[in-house]
Amino acid sequence: MTAIRKERQGQDMALTAGIVALIVIFSLLPMARLLQEVILPGGQFSLDVIRNGLIDDTTWRATWNTLVVGLGGTIFALVLGVAVAILVSLSDVRQRQAFVLCFVTPLMIAPQVTALAWLQLFGPSSPLLNMLGMAPPLGTRNPLYSPEGIVFLLGIQYAPLVFLIVRAGMRKLPRELVEAAQSSGAGWVRVLGTIILPLMTPSIVGAAALTFVSCVGNFGIPAFLGIPANYLVLPTLIYQRLAGGGPDVLSEVAFLSVLIGVIAMVGIVMQDRIASRRDFRITSTSLPAAPYQLGVWRVPVELGMWALIALILVLPLVGLILTSLVRGYGVTLTAETATLENYYFVIFQHAAASRAFLNSLYLSAGASIFAVFVAIPLGYVIAWGNKRWIKALNLAIELPYALPGVVLAIASLLLFLKPMPITGIQIYNTVWIILYAYLARFLILAVRPTITGYFQLDRALEEAAQVAGAGLFTRMRTIIFPLIAPAAIAGGLLIFMTALCELTVSALLWSSGSETIGVVIFSFEQGGDSKYAAAVSAIMVATTFLLMLLASLFANKLPDGVLPWRD
Repeated sequence: MTAIRKERQGQDMALTAGIVALIVIFSLLPMARLLQEVILPGGQFSLDVIRNGLIDDTTWRATWNTLVVGLGGTIFALVLGVAVAILVSLSDVRQRQAFVLCFVTPLMIAPQVTALAWLQLFGPSSPLLNMLGMAPPLGTRNPLYSPEGIVFLLGIQYAPLVFLIVRAGMRKLPRELVEAAQSSGAGWVRVLGTIILPLMTPSIVGAAALTFVSCVGNFGIPAFLGIPANYLVLPTLIYQRLAGGGPDVLSEVAFLSVLIGVIAMVGIVMQDRIASRRDFRITSTSLPAAPYQLGVWRVPVELGMWALIALILVLPLVGLILTSLVRGYGVTLTAETATLENYYFVIFQHAAASRAFLNSLYLSAGASIFAVFVAIPLGYVIAWGNKRWIKALNLAIELPYALPGVVLAIASLLLFLKPMPITGIQIYNTVWIILYAYLARFLILAVRPTITGYFQLDRALEEAAQVAGAGLFTRMRTIIFPLIAPAAIAGGLLIFMTALCELTVSALLWSSGSETIGVVIFSFEQGGDSKYAAAVSAIMVATTFLLMLLASLFANKLPDGVLPWRD
């Protein structure tokens, strides 16, 4: 018995040590290196970096712009996301599953692709407007090159995020509270204002905080729409200074990264303060509220919902596809002028684009596979563990994803600027530094559905094996892994789709030979080759949508809530 007990303790210690090492390498170490560069530049304590950053007018202007578009995009996303969540969750609209799939799709598409698709709807080069004879004269400024355009696209990009969070909260809304109010004569508007929305306050506030952090850290949309208008936010300011100054400005951009992180953390702290002012707990556990009967309004409401899908998804994608088929700037698209040469060029002839397809495929697959195998033991400790430090562990895992991606990118640059100690391995200016950032940033996307799978799994089998003398690693290999693997693989698929066309991190970490698809799309658009950027983007949108459909085919074998676009 003593030998068995020692073996169990040894395996538990090995699992704990592995998890601690993982957290240190992918979460704590890069954040510590970032703070060191700001407070201890050159290894000596100095406030010069902070002082110089605070007296820079450009820094304050970019900070103000970041707050403007962050708050504006959050408000727009909240209004749209909450309204759609109410209609889908609390009314008897039909074709709900198809609508949710279409509404959530913009969230799965990279922000720079969203920006590019919308840009092709307006301006003098719009193929759609040219076909309709409505295109403005050549040289006319695209109306989306503005703060209002950035706010509009940020709202559309993250309204599905608000929808998913608020809808999850509405599933817990007890039927008896709503029915009691209705039986007392309260109309639907009164029930919504006095019962539903107050009870949904934690979900709405949580969605607002996460959306604000996402808007503040977004690079793709402000880069495509803001740089041409000379409207800089902190992520694009960091990109410009790093591109123009190289490693010599790392201390300066480290301060800007910390500033973004502070803004994001302020939003999260405010969410906690607001949510803690009142008690929103629901004591009953009945079935969700019965759908509200729309009656004669159902058809108009459904038409309006599908018109929304046409506006936020179909029209931009049509503009994107049409742009990918034109031969040149301002050419009217007809049956005679349409061409597939743009697709042939980016797939077979452009060396960087071809290389980027492979790089992104390998990076996304590598991050996904790593996350799947790591998420299972991590989820085991978080979901079934009883240690006091589990909450801190969960927060540490979420840190690289909760903070804007540009923060992690700069931290990764600083961490690997010099060769790694002892080994002397240099990954700076290679594809491996991008892989490291992906592993750190996207790991939580696999951990969350894995934890959900653990919560929905009966632990009796694992406990029986433990009583029979099976060690931890044996139980993990023979019982836990086969049962939890579907949830972990679904999380890996989310990572693959998210990382495949990622730009915020890779824009600051790429070098010649390590381009990613997101970087290639950005480079094409910045160089005026919108037709090539549109061709690459169209390929990636089609790939993302096919992956979503493929995952939906196996939805019945997955735990509830693992796929965000499925009930």
